[in-house]
Parts: sequence; C-alpha cells; structure tokens
Amino acid sequence: MNQTRVQRRQSIPLVVLILGAILSVVLAFALASAHADPASAGAAHAQANTGAVPARTAAQNAFHDQMRKLWEDHVTWTRLAIVTFADGSTGFNATAGRLLQNQTDIGDAIKPFYGDAAGNRLTALLGDHITIAVEILKAAKAGDTTAFNAANTRWYANGNDIADFLAAANPRSWPDDVMRVDMKTHLDQTLAEAGHELHGEYSASVTDYEGIHAHILMMADQLSAGIIAQFPSRFRPIS
Repeated sequence: MNQTRVQRRQSIPLVVLILGAILSVVLAFALASAHADPASAGAAHAQANTGAVPARTAAQNAFHDQMRKLWEDHVTWTRLAIVTFADGSTGFNATAGRLLQNQTDIGDAIKPFYGDAAGNRLTALLGDHITIAVEILKAAKAGDTTAFNAANTRWYANGNDIADFLAAANPRSWPDDVMRVDMKTHLDQTLAEAGHELHGEYSASVTDYEGIHAHILMMADQLSAGIIAQFPSRFRPIS
C-alpha cells in the first residue's frame, strides 16, 4: 500500500501538489481574515451602546447548534470519504452514501424558511458538490489529468452556484462576493486535504482538516445568524 502511494506521486495532477504547498502557507492568513458572525457583530454593537450583550433565545441556540452539527457532518463525512477512497477501503460506498444524506439534511434545514423548492435546490447543488468531488478523487488517483481538470473546473463553478443561491436567498447577511470567497476557501482546503491523503502525507492531511473544521464552523455560524436575523419572529421566546 505505501509503495503504491509513493508511485502515485508521479501521476497526481500538478495542481494538487501546488495547492497543497500554497495552502499550508496561506491557511493561517485565510482563517485570520474569516468573516465575523453577523450575530456576534450585532452583539458587540449592542454591548458598546448598552454595556450588555443580548442573550440568545433557546430557539436561536438550538438553531445555531443544529447548523453547526450539519456542517460539521459535511466536513467529517467528506474526510472519511477521502480517507476510505485513498485506502481503497470497502467502506467507501457506505461513507459516500452517508455524506450524500447530509446534503439532503442541509437542504431540509432551510425549508421552513425558504420553502421546499429552495431546500430541494440546495440539496441538488450540494449533491453535485459531492459527486463532482468523487470524480476529482478518481481522476487524481488514476493520474488522468484531463479528467481531473474538467471535473475541477465544474467543481469550482458549482461552488459559485451554491454561493449565488445563498446570496439570492439572503443578500443582506450573505453578500455574493463573501459567499463566493467562503466557498472557494472550502474547496481549496478540501482539495489540499485530498491531495495530501492520496500522497500518504497524513500529518499534512490532519492539519488540513483542522483548518477545514474551523472554516466550516465560521460558515455555519454565518448561515444561522443570517437566518435568525432574516426571520426574527421564528425565534422569539414563547411567552
């Protein structure tokens, strides 16, 4: 297994190696530049004016935690899919199936706010995000540069589609330029993680995941805060 992975170093597309090297240098900067949670910004403003931070309601806390769980599942099952694929494990199909279920779960989470059609659309976009990622893994493992580049182009286009969808739903909290940068960061980080795992560079892959985890939590908080701000009546305490 280790000898096979060493041999793959010559066949993996160069872009994976380049991204892995670049991201190891700029990851700290990207995380330091991550966008502030709108809810936290609002709380800080309130504290400056009143000296007190407004407490979240139980409904707000529950929704915040739900959104974090969904997106943590997203990156956790993605990592497990990458690891099982790289190892040639027979557990890959079951892991990939659970990962695809997560995309349905995320779409379902927004249906109470934006409707069934919007939830189904988000699930479809996220489903493409996963299936194209599998194409990228297969092409990278096979050393098929043409297939890799084609799938990679579609993957980043899909990332923009996801960002555009979110921005259209809530432009005040999720500006399109911000969402596009966030999605690109997520894809860049995941590509670096996959490249390191396929090369057997496990310590680097673990480090990649730490950055992915921190970034996705920031995104989850941004999404939950945006929905709470857009639909305040849904989160008021029950009197």
